[in-house]
Amino acid sequence: MEKASDFETRRARGNALLLKDAPLAIKRFLALDHDAYDDGALPKTTKELLGVVASTVLRCDDCIEYHVRESLEAGTTRDELIEALGIALVAGGSITIPHLRSAMELLEELT
Repeated sequence: MEKASDFETRRARGNALLLKDAPLAIKRFLALDHDAYDDGALPKTTKELLGVVASTVLRCDDCIEYHVRESLEAGTTRDELIEALGIALVAGGSITIPHLRSAMELLEELT
């Protein structure tokens, strides 16, 4: 897994390139994706944990990294994240184990 700062730089650069020439539909989807995780009936912390679980089940390491970071920033504890990863393992099966390892490496680096 790349270093935390490398991910942030690569993600920011990729988003800038994407948005530069993106049609309105892509811009709207990205805004929807961002806004969906704001506080509502469910707090942002819960929504980000849902993002961690879904991303793990879907096996998207970039998504896992993003939602782990957002979870921590929103105030989720390390123990809550680890418990959510356990739910992801139950839902996604053993194929998610490499992604759990990556998530734990990131948690180790960030906490």
